[in-house]
Amino acid sequence: MRVSAVSYLNTWPLVWGFLHGPQKGRFDFQFDLPAQCADAVGSGAADIGIVPCAELDRLGLDYLPDVGIACEGEVRTILLISRRPIREIRTISLDSSSRTSVALTRILLAEKYGVRPEIRRQKPVLEEMLEVSDAALIIGDPALRIDPASLPWECLDLGAEWVAWTGLPMVFAVWAGRKPVLTADVAAEFRASREWSRSRVDEMVKMAAAERNFDEQLVRRYFTEYIRYELGPRHIEGLETFRRFVRQLAPITVTA
Repeated sequence: MRVSAVSYLNTWPLVWGFLHGPQKGRFDFQFDLPAQCADAVGSGAADIGIVPCAELDRLGLDYLPDVGIACEGEVRTILLISRRPIREIRTISLDSSSRTSVALTRILLAEKYGVRPEIRRQKPVLEEMLEVSDAALIIGDPALRIDPASLPWECLDLGAEWVAWTGLPMVFAVWAGRKPVLTADVAAEFRASREWSRSRVDEMVKMAAAERNFDEQLVRRYFTEYIRYELGPRHIEGLETFRRFVRQLAPITVTA
């Protein structure tokens, strides 16, 4: 079975068992950006993938309900950085590698702050993004390399913003695929990989920090405090709330 997984640090606790543990070799893994994972599952190039939740309805996919990538407050790797007050943002540069992050940005800006800025797509280089736009969305590993407290601009953690606004957790991605593929046996394998990773956090942190050149303490906090990998009823409620907002979004118009 072909599995498409995200190349960001946040997926390590989900795939660790498949790469280094008892589940090794049971699936054929490929690693990519979140949006490309969704496309791989949607096209049939992969059977299961870590799919951004914003893509579930568009692609008509089902998902494993108890394993995913979520937060219950600050997430640390989805940062909206603005050189103007948030309610005065008129243009925004987006790193579009995760469609959930883009949708979350649009929803929060429109519904919470009453702004619908002109959208521009750019590579995730903060200074270059802010040269051409009022604000920038930085996600994933590039965001984790930024210290929000040291920035001279306003910075919102969009995980914390969602939780404060809705009172619900934010689910960013889930293991998704066509319903016939998501059998009880498959679900058990993905839960087992997560649990095996959870029992070996020290080893995983050391390897991840060394491979990605991150501080070990930051990686540990990211794996154990910022991100939640086990989904419960409240997470699913948050996911379904997010999906309802996504369905109401108009198609993106991108300005050069």
